[in-house]
Amino acid sequence: MTFEENVKKLEEILKQMESGKLTLEEMNKSFEDACKISKESYEMLQKSKGKITVLTKEIEKLTEKPL
Repeated sequence: MTFEENVKKLEEILKQMESGKLTLEEMNKSFEDACKISKESYEMLQKSKGKITVLTKEIEKLTEKPL
C-alpha cells in the first residue's frame, strides 16, 4: 500500500471505531490493524526522509562547486 492509501485506511478505521457499532473484539482488531498501518506509514516516512537528506546533500555539493 502507498502512504496515501494507508492514511485513507486509517481514516476508515477511525470512523468505524468512532461509530460505536463495533464489539470490543472488533475494536481490538481495528486498533491492532491501525497500529500496524501506522508503523508501516512511519517507516515509509523515515525512508522518504532519508532519501530527501541524501538528495539535499548531493545538491549542496553541486552548488558548492564554482561554475
